[in-house]
Amino acid sequence: MKELRIGLLLLPMLMAPVAVAQNKGGQTETGIVVAKVLWSQHLEAGDQLERKGNFAEAEKEYVAAVKEAERVEGGEEALITSLAALAVMYGRREKFPALEQIARRVLPLSEKVYGPDHPTTAAALNNLAESLRGQGQTDGLEALYRRALAIRERVFGPDSVQAETVLHNLGSLYENRGQHRQAETALRRCVEILERTAGSGDSRVALALSNLAHVYTMQRSFTRAERLLTRALAIAEETLPPGHADLATVLNNLASANLCQGRYTQAEPFYRRALAIKEKALGPDHLEVAVALNNVAENLRVQKRYTEAEALYRRALAICGKMEGARNPRTAAMLANLALLYSQQGRYTEAEPLFKQALAIDQESAASGNMDTIRLLTGYAKLLRGTKRKAEAKRLEEQVRALVAELASNNYSRFTVDVRTLAKPHPDYSLGHPQ
Repeated sequence: MKELRIGLLLLPMLMAPVAVAQNKGGQTETGIVVAKVLWSQHLEAGDQLERKGNFAEAEKEYVAAVKEAERVEGGEEALITSLAALAVMYGRREKFPALEQIARRVLPLSEKVYGPDHPTTAAALNNLAESLRGQGQTDGLEALYRRALAIRERVFGPDSVQAETVLHNLGSLYENRGQHRQAETALRRCVEILERTAGSGDSRVALALSNLAHVYTMQRSFTRAERLLTRALAIAEETLPPGHADLATVLNNLASANLCQGRYTQAEPFYRRALAIKEKALGPDHLEVAVALNNVAENLRVQKRYTEAEALYRRALAICGKMEGARNPRTAAMLANLALLYSQQGRYTEAEPLFKQALAIDQESAASGNMDTIRLLTGYAKLLRGTKRKAEAKRLEEQVRALVAELASNNYSRFTVDVRTLAKPHPDYSLGHPQ
């Protein structure tokens, strides 16, 4: 399952001043002025409602602002600004299909109004990549991120915070794809940029250190990971309120480093503290809460505390089903986790339908064939062997070997697949940055 990139740091798309529209197409000056006033009012109302957490009403206001901008000939800049506000909100709420629609609309509009090398165009490129990555896609995203990064570096400088924003997203993509060396290079540069621009004690540095540490955890370089995480936690606790969602990001990744070393009792309080923070900060039905529930459940599962783990998996699945629908890759991963739990208890008749459901969803996903697919096939193959269906198990294991070879040929980091392990703890990232 793709990690849920927690700790959202959203930067709005460049808000360019709106030029006075010309009197074209029969529009009266009064009509233009009225449309601009209404546009401004809707945009401001949307912002205020969003700040209060009233997203449904905020969306209506932003959509109304879009419609008013569309009424004004020559009002493309106002239209881009309105769409940018929607993009930010959709990114915060992880409404990735909606974000994709906005990005695909803004990108050609920005290229027409501002040119192909403008920061607003870079924002649209970044948003398009983030929207697709949020839907489980990875192919073709590197080119989008790299084009956005090149624009940012050219306009703001290679060591600017604006460049770091896109570089972080590129590093997260590499990590999603298992390209740990490339991820390490990108995320290390993020740390260096933020230390220079924001200072070594800034909370953003804590998040960047946490992200880099997770790469080391996946490389099993635990000493380096723990050193960075210890520093990240000290910075986060010093600079952030105790209930801040970004603090949960660091706690989660510290827990994951312990879990990957088999230190389950040390991991548990970190996972539970991260869950408590997210529930309080985001509400009980947020997608990030679902990931936190999954992670606590994983730590319980490996300790064979199956009853506790099952309840948390089911709650996480209920949240994902309500917020994303039943056929989302994230839902598939959690179904697979619950299936693994049943399989480990010998409850094969309960586990197998979940594995099949998860596989069906995975095969529909644009991201099918990644590490999550490998874990899913590995878990199902173990169930088949446990039920004496060796021929079926062998076919799945052959698929796993083929996928491993394909990933390795595509310059992914070397890895091994342990048949005992299907699910992994999901890292928290300072969320990919829609602009």
